[in-house]
Amino acid sequence: MAENASGSGKPVRVGLFDIRIIIGGLIGIYGIILVITGLFTGQNQIDKSDGLNINLVGGICMIIGAAAFIIWARVRPIVVPPEAVEDEGTDGSAH
Repeated sequence: MAENASGSGKPVRVGLFDIRIIIGGLIGIYGIILVITGLFTGQNQIDKSDGLNINLVGGICMIIGAAAFIIWARVRPIVVPPEAVEDEGTDGSAH
């Protein structure tokens, strides 16, 4: 659903329903989980990965990627033209 469906003739932004926000949020949650896991990783697990705390590094990379998705969605929002919003309400099948 669009944020402004009043027919004012202005373009409508998609907002929180943008798929990039959803994907960025999910990747960010998984990244936070990996960072927390990486902070509590034992030395024997780090030795198994050749001395690299892969959970910590992977989690930080995922958080950076999530931030990139969210910034991308904010800088270049999806804008629905007003004609599309008006057409949705007139054909009777969009309910």
